[in-house]
Formats: sequence, C-alpha cells, structure tokens
Amino acid sequence: MKISSLLLLAATGAEAHYRFSKLIVDGVEEPREWMAVRQTKNYQTNHGVTDVNSPDIRCFQNKPGTTTAQVTAGIKLGFAALSAVTHFGPVSFYMARVPEGRDINTWDGSGNVWFKVGEISAPSSGVLGSSEATWPAYNKKSVEFTVPKNVPNGKYLVRVESIALHQAQSAGGAQIYLSCAQVEITGGGNGNPGPLVSFPGAYNRNDPGLLWSYYPVRTSYKAPGPAIWSS
Repeated sequence: MKISSLLLLAATGAEAHYRFSKLIVDGVEEPREWMAVRQTKNYQTNHGVTDVNSPDIRCFQNKPGTTTAQVTAGIKLGFAALSAVTHFGPVSFYMARVPEGRDINTWDGSGNVWFKVGEISAPSSGVLGSSEATWPAYNKKSVEFTVPKNVPNGKYLVRVESIALHQAQSAGGAQIYLSCAQVEITGGGNGNPGPLVSFPGAYNRNDPGLLWSYYPVRTSYKAPGPAIWSS
C-alpha cells in the first residue's frame, strides 16, 4: 500500500467513535444502555481515553452501577458496541473480583486486582495494517469472550477495552474505548486468576502495543498488558 493510501486510512473514520454500553449474556443483549454496564464519561460524545496514567483508564466511569447481571461460568459474555468498533486495533477483556464485604455498585476496582480473560488481537495472517477490515474486531457491533469455567464464584467487574491505533504514530495517540460491567458469577471453580495488574499501572504510554507505524508497514503486533489467564 502506498504511503498516501495509508495516511488516508489514518484520517478516515477519525471521528467515528463508539462506546460499550450494553452487556450481552449468553447471546441475550440488555434492552437498555447502562444497566449492568456502568455509565462512562463518553456517554454523549463517544470519545476515547488517551492517558494511560489517568484513573479513567480503569472504567472511564461517570456514574456508579445500579444492577448486576447473573452470569454462569463457561458461557459467552459480550458487550454491544454502539454503533460499531469503527477503528482497527485489539480488543481485550479483564475481570476483577469484588472483595468480600464491598458493595459492587460502588467498588472502584483500584489496586492489583485485574486479570485478562480474553483478547481479539491482530490478524492471524497477512500484512498488518493493509486494511482495517483485516483486524478481527473491526466493524463488529459486538465483541465477546468465554467466561473461564474455573473462575471462582463471586461478584466481579468485567472490563472491555478497544485500543484504536489509527492515530497512534506517537506516544499518547492511541484511543482507548472501554467500560466496566457488574456481574455475579455462579457455577465456577477454584481457579487462581492471574497475573494481576492495576489500572492505571498496567500500561505505559510507550508500550509497543500502544504505538502504530503505517510506514514501514508493521509485520507483527502484540496487545499491551499481561498474558491471558489460562484458568
């Protein structure tokens, strides 16, 4: 692809932002926004987070939660992307167990409590960046992962994160679209989730996974953050 075409790719869709505002439990989407999903600060503008050192990188929260979805371990859990994931890049999923005695509606998820449970990352083959459409999550109206069967029962925050790389040619250019949902896991196991990380703290603004090169064209990519818990 010519450089001019790559630059055009970077420019197109620059304003096509999105938000994750509905949970999808075993294929059933919530009827309204901001039910189990905590309302985010982009509920009107759909803008992303660019500062990985800001507390906004945790849940981008505007309002505390009010409801908790009932989720059985081993099922598919997803988020609706309104209107769609309109930028290329990886999508990651994290979970954090609410400590005993804490209210899931107000617990903020601070500290080393988050573990990665799923990821939709770079194309499995082909030249990276040759087309936005080569990225598996691009233009999807929903994204999902499988809740580990061995995750212990309890209440959790589930965090979805889409890293848009179209303007990430320098540090701070990546746009991160994220939100957190409140769930209660049943039918789980006795796993020991990890490694545990914190938000902020898990990412550095200079992480290779938060940077993108249109020219020379990238031939490999790894999303930032810890390894996915193998459960």
